[in-house]
Amino acid sequence: MQLSDIKHVTVCGGGTQGSQIATQVAYKGYPVTVWLRSDASIERAKPRFATMKQQYLSAVQDLKKGKEYYYGGLTDADHLTDEQIDELYAQTEKRLDSIKLTTDFAEAFGNADVVHETIAEDPKQKEDLYTKIAKYLPEHALILTNSSTLMPSQMVSYVDRPDKFLAMHFANQYWIHNLAEVMPQPQTDPANVELVCEYSKSIGMVPLQLKKEKSGYIVNSLLIPWFTAAMSLAANGYADPETIDKTWQLDTGAEIGQTPFHKLDKIGLPLGYAIYSQSPAAKDPDSDISHILAYLKTYIDAGKTGIAAGEGFYKYSDYDK
Repeated sequence: MQLSDIKHVTVCGGGTQGSQIATQVAYKGYPVTVWLRSDASIERAKPRFATMKQQYLSAVQDLKKGKEYYYGGLTDADHLTDEQIDELYAQTEKRLDSIKLTTDFAEAFGNADVVHETIAEDPKQKEDLYTKIAKYLPEHALILTNSSTLMPSQMVSYVDRPDKFLAMHFANQYWIHNLAEVMPQPQTDPANVELVCEYSKSIGMVPLQLKKEKSGYIVNSLLIPWFTAAMSLAANGYADPETIDKTWQLDTGAEIGQTPFHKLDKIGLPLGYAIYSQSPAAKDPDSDISHILAYLKTYIDAGKTGIAAGEGFYKYSDYDK
């Protein structure tokens, strides 16, 4: 398969990552179908997609403010006239409205050329999904996992096309932080790694290819120790999130959105909890990791799961989401 053969993209899951991937891919002109487990899942996903649409429309409108708003995930143009921005705005609205949400396997996977898998970080759930979609997927279709905690080689036995299975991992706010970490497993065909890198560029991402598998990829290998240090300070009562963030901001000159607890809110506390739960230290109740998990759980149990929920460590308006 070549890049020009990719006509339909399916995203499995409509959570924080799934809704962002679907929106970015649709924004760049690909027909997108989102598969969800149930009608209730569809109803829960609709507000996320409405929020994503508003964020993208606002970002496009902000292009009129100047070049500092020309984010790589939005456009590779050096300059757009107000008329061109208005056209892009109308195009964005039309494309994002075209995203289909379905529970039907045949509708979602029957003509998919690329599948982005973003479901829960549970090997059993992933195995069940991969087994079911194999009955519907065209032979040429690529399967790209966005898993943050599982390496593709840990899941390759679940798929019927190991040569077409690899990881494509995103950050958050894709139109701004437009990176895609591309990580093959040993059975991935190198030609498909190259194809995924080309596809990444076509959806406005900068492909960052790993030479071999690494838990945490590049970004999380850098971020997790940073998050751990920040949450350890809070979980053990040394300082509150606001003070820790303020310290980082004043010392490094970082914008407020690039401080540890604001970043955690963007990622989503349940994902952070899932990542730390994988640590062997999580089994030791006296470990720092266990203290962090208990700390995160108090927020999650209170419904404060991050920016998508309107509150995590901080409260957010609809515009911020």
